[in-house]
Amino acid sequence: MPKDRFSHVTQWVFDLDNTLYPPSARLFDQIEVRMTQYVMDSLNVARDQADHLRKHYWATYGTTLAGLMREHDVDPAPYLHEVHDIDFGGLDPDPYLADLIRQLPGRKIVYTNGCAPYAANVLKARGLEAAFDAIYGVEHADFHPKPERRAFEKVFAQDGILPEQAAMFEDDHRNLEAPHQMGMRTVHVAPDPHEADHIHHHTDDLSAFLARLT
Repeated sequence: MPKDRFSHVTQWVFDLDNTLYPPSARLFDQIEVRMTQYVMDSLNVARDQADHLRKHYWATYGTTLAGLMREHDVDPAPYLHEVHDIDFGGLDPDPYLADLIRQLPGRKIVYTNGCAPYAANVLKARGLEAAFDAIYGVEHADFHPKPERRAFEKVFAQDGILPEQAAMFEDDHRNLEAPHQMGMRTVHVAPDPHEADHIHHHTDDLSAFLARLT
């Protein structure tokens, strides 16, 4: 039973995008458009090339921002403000999910490759802000993105997370490899399962999964 496998967990780490809201909200579609535009403006390239670079950076470094910083020395602060200046109207409040998260024993945090102010806006739109004890963005990891282990180590050290007592919920399977290596219980939240040794559990319905734990 999943509940038995989480009996030791007192620290709960949740990714944000496509984890705490359903992919059907299409929120990241807006962000991708703004990222492509930022790459066009920053590097003075055409849209097709910017789209290619955005995808290449995500695949190579974990985020578009990481690629821009490492290959072009782009300032992260204006980028994060610009790409996350989106419409949150497509998000619906989810009081049931909020209640389930509140029922989890111990500390609950959000850790995203986006920035913390953006995450706060998402949580507010979803009615989840009161369910969490803290929010961490890529800025708290010195702009090193997940899936880099040093990013997790930096954030977890700030919050006092003990991996052997923690669980990680994440839609990008790549971002569960380091938490697994560190000793965390890992849950892949996505429409389709991904078979890998670093994934302990998969769910396509976060609320239904958490209901089995509380």
